[in-house]
Amino acid sequence: MELTGKQRRFLRAQGHGLKPLVWIGKQGISANLVAQLDECLTVHELVKVKLLESCPLSVGDCAAAMADTAQAAVAQTLGRTFLLYRPHPEHPVLQLPAGKPSGGEPAEDGPQPATGVR
Repeated sequence: MELTGKQRRFLRAQGHGLKPLVWIGKQGISANLVAQLDECLTVHELVKVKLLESCPLSVGDCAAAMADTAQAAVAQTLGRTFLLYRPHPEHPVLQLPAGKPSGGEPAEDGPQPATGVR
């Protein structure tokens, strides 16, 4: 799942006040941890994950592995904390801003290029 810059900015704002729901310690990524993360993402859609000092993995490696395992997107990595986002399969609560239109065409309400010659 890929997020645009505008969507990441929106999710960072939503996740600013969240407390970490998943903590990764010296065991690293285990089956129980993945199950806990999957349940949290289903309920909350946006989950803050914190790495303890004893975690043997780096934040980037952990974030990428957890996102791949949970079919989620990494919205932010900051220090030893990262945000994961996965919309609810039936009833999404967070409405992400629309991404760029495909095909490189300008948006309908966006600025139009000048067509006249000076």
